Amino acid sequence: MGSHANKILNQGLRKGRVRSKISGTATRPRLSVSISNKHVSAQLIDDNAQRTVAASTSEGQKMTGTMTEQAALIGTDIAKKAKKSKIETIVFDRNGHKYAKRLCALAEAARKEGLRF
Repeated sequence: MGSHANKILNQGLRKGRVRSKISGTATRPRLSVSISNKHVSAQLIDDNAQRTVAASTSEGQKMTGTMTEQAALIGTDIAKKAKKSKIETIVFDRNGHKYAKRLCALAEAARKEGLRF
């Protein structure tokens, strides 16, 4: 098994450990963050009703700056959409990623806008 396959396998194991412990509800949805090499996306998900409450992505937008700055903008945007939906507290799903750099920037920007998690 190559190093890339090991990396994907390990991320899947981390994702499974995180998802086994958290679940989103209507009053406290799950903030699922997906980060690729080019784009950042975030969704607020109600797992009980199996629907997405709000979503924000950098894909298809003319965003400038580093990926960390783009992640912070997505965090601000998803927090504003959550406020419109009258959501103040969330459960954070890091999707198997380490809580560092881009993920941290997104979370801190969402906290500055008033989301609690």
